[in-house]
Amino acid sequence: MKRDYYEILGVSKSASADEIKKAYRKVAMQYHPDRNPGDKEAEEKFKEAAEAYDILSDTDKRAKYDKFGHQAFGPGTSGGGFHATNMEDIFSHFGDIFGDDMFGSFFGGGRSGGRGGRKATGQRGSNLRIKVKLTYEEIAKGVTKTVKVKKHVLCNTCGGSGAKDKGSVQTCNTCGGSGQVRRVQNTFLGQMQTVTTCPTCNGEGTTVTAKCSACKGEGRVFGEETISIDIPAGVQEGMQLSMSGKGNAGERGGMNGDLIIQIEEEQHPELHRDGLNVAYDLHISFPEATFGSTVEVPTIDGRAKIKVPPGTQSGKIFRLKGKGFPEVQGYGKGDQLIYVNVWTPQNLTTEEKAMLEKLGQSENFKPKPDKNNKSFFERVKEAFN
Repeated sequence: MKRDYYEILGVSKSASADEIKKAYRKVAMQYHPDRNPGDKEAEEKFKEAAEAYDILSDTDKRAKYDKFGHQAFGPGTSGGGFHATNMEDIFSHFGDIFGDDMFGSFFGGGRSGGRGGRKATGQRGSNLRIKVKLTYEEIAKGVTKTVKVKKHVLCNTCGGSGAKDKGSVQTCNTCGGSGQVRRVQNTFLGQMQTVTTCPTCNGEGTTVTAKCSACKGEGRVFGEETISIDIPAGVQEGMQLSMSGKGNAGERGGMNGDLIIQIEEEQHPELHRDGLNVAYDLHISFPEATFGSTVEVPTIDGRAKIKVPPGTQSGKIFRLKGKGFPEVQGYGKGDQLIYVNVWTPQNLTTEEKAMLEKLGQSENFKPKPDKNNKSFFERVKEAFN
């Protein structure tokens, strides 16, 4: 006679779905065959718990069981339960609820076949690094770059298996296709089981008897791939971007490596970068500084006109709001800072020298201390705030 499902899991009839799941995990861990090798009684209890969980974790099945008991799933009824007669069926049916704590680190590695794990396949390919040079305009707006990369690519002849044909791929005799070797040792604490990667197939579960002639059994060949790289706006010199799976192909079906893109900035002929800001040195003549003028300056987007007011001093900083670089994946944007330099003439004629000497005697041409005048460093600090 079958035991009560609630009794098997050790929960009450009012237990929640989460409580039932936790209870099943606890019972399954207790009677798991890896913890009880060769124990038939523990194996039967493990199967019994799986059947109980299948019924109680399903709302409709649980309602039928609460009303009719085991007869609800007897011969001739529809919507029957999961009859745990095969261990592999249990692992494939419920393996996902345990996670890595049962089938991963606790028992020494993932399982293969139907037990919720995955066999190792091949060797992962190495990462590749390339450099991409960008102009200020490309950095400000973002750009898609198409590059040709020489690297290891998947072998089209064997599809990455490294085998001459399908018949050349055979199940590993050492591990039986699981990719793992289990050993049970008797110690003074009892039986201890260890799980290691199969040394014959390196965890792949298969061996190749005849290698592919194109790739010599590696599953990859040296070739070239054209890759489109979406570069976001605002990147900076030295910044690295990564494209998953675009590096070298792995050996014998292994995962591809990644492509690492290092950003380089192409120097602008007139502008220079200062974080998110763009800086420009504006040189104006003495008459322009004295009388004021309208001048044209370069920006990332093209050229813009600014007004230089009369009496502008050397060291004055003008700001063009929002004319700098944007933040990467952000909402902020830098400005363009224009540093004014009043040009002092060096080669003067005799007549020009005489005129300047005469002007130099005027009080208007003599420097006058002004408490409101700020130092150059104060103006720089003010411009950045």
